Amino acid sequence: MTTTIHEPQNAATGHDFLQRALPDVDREIADAIRLETDRQNDTLELIASENHVSRAVLTAMGSVFTNKYAEGYPGKRYYGGCGPTDIVETIAIERAKKLFGAEHANVQPHSGSQANMAVYFTVLKPGDTIMGMDLSHGGHLTHGHPLSYSGRDFNVVAYHVKKDDELIDYDEMERLAEEHKPRLVICGASAYSRVIDFKRIREICDKSGSLMMADIAHIAGLVAAGLHPSPVPYADFVTTTTHKTLRGPRAGLVLCKAEYAKDLDRSLFPGIQGGPLVHIVAAKAVAFLEALQPEFKEYQAQIIRNAKALAEAVGNAGFRIVSGGTDNHLFMTDVFSKGITGKDGQNFLEAANITVNKNTIPFDTQKPMVASGIRIGTPAVTTRGLREPEMKTIAGFIARVLDAKGDAGVIAQVKSDVKSLCDQFPIY
Repeated sequence: MTTTIHEPQNAATGHDFLQRALPDVDREIADAIRLETDRQNDTLELIASENHVSRAVLTAMGSVFTNKYAEGYPGKRYYGGCGPTDIVETIAIERAKKLFGAEHANVQPHSGSQANMAVYFTVLKPGDTIMGMDLSHGGHLTHGHPLSYSGRDFNVVAYHVKKDDELIDYDEMERLAEEHKPRLVICGASAYSRVIDFKRIREICDKSGSLMMADIAHIAGLVAAGLHPSPVPYADFVTTTTHKTLRGPRAGLVLCKAEYAKDLDRSLFPGIQGGPLVHIVAAKAVAFLEALQPEFKEYQAQIIRNAKALAEAVGNAGFRIVSGGTDNHLFMTDVFSKGITGKDGQNFLEAANITVNKNTIPFDTQKPMVASGIRIGTPAVTTRGLREPEMKTIAGFIARVLDAKGDAGVIAQVKSDVKSLCDQFPIY
């Protein structure tokens, strides 16, 4: 009998490669991850759409579910071996429904934009009329902007905020809806700091015979905690991202009435997506469980308190706050009124380890890539444990940097002060 002896395989091609640590495999990416970890730890993250997820969510995102293909839905897959996947997705669905009081949930969207697309594909045909909030007044690209598929494939009617108080002009919305009879009215915003009257919008939709979609990507955490009115009782569809105030992985979610469930699921898969990212669905399930805990409501309440305190302090430092304040997690600051573009303001602050994003403000005279404003949000700093006293300190940092208009000495001093503050509130 002849025995065949196999030589050990090269670690790069054999089984051993599965166990190699990232720095041993790819030093460049490992170094970039380290740099990003340091950046987040040493930076005051005030971008309203960003947050810091828990270690539990990170663990789920990095789990072996990343290896699994699972086209279809629980119990109806096009691949074998989906037993554990079905458990994970079913849990995520049930938690999402419980969290928002929804009749149906689809947890597979890869992003908020794809969640919106799934709704459009469910109820619209190319050329149908939709109505959404103008991007420069606080809306989102996917609510009908001409550079987005939503503006390219559909006839768009935009509504706005009023010039005197910068609040949504519901009278204009009603007038436009009655005039144009849109198939779908889209509400929700990416840069609007006040409570949205979903009940009023439902009434407008009923008068015009329109369906209603609420995009709550920014305020989902507040809605889940009962600190902002929920659109779920009023809207035919509710879309959201699962990060931002919800503090989960970067992905999307669609909620809808039961009557639309089958068509929505078909529009999502196989309509616009293939296999779901099962590791991200697992992370969504973890985030939904975290959001169902009593302490999540206090966290959301602190986000609002911090936003109000920060907006007030920035205003007291001489900067105009769009609409005069905030009811949620973010606010818009008009920096151009003090001779600074949003682009420059963003860059000055980033140099001092404070991240915000340039943003157009209502009736902006600047181009979008320059902008007259900056958007400031408090979800991430609240996750780190900062409260109202620190918001006053941060407002002082912001004012010092912006008033200095790029002075390197001031920026260096503020950067040092920011690092000292961050050291008191480590992330991980």
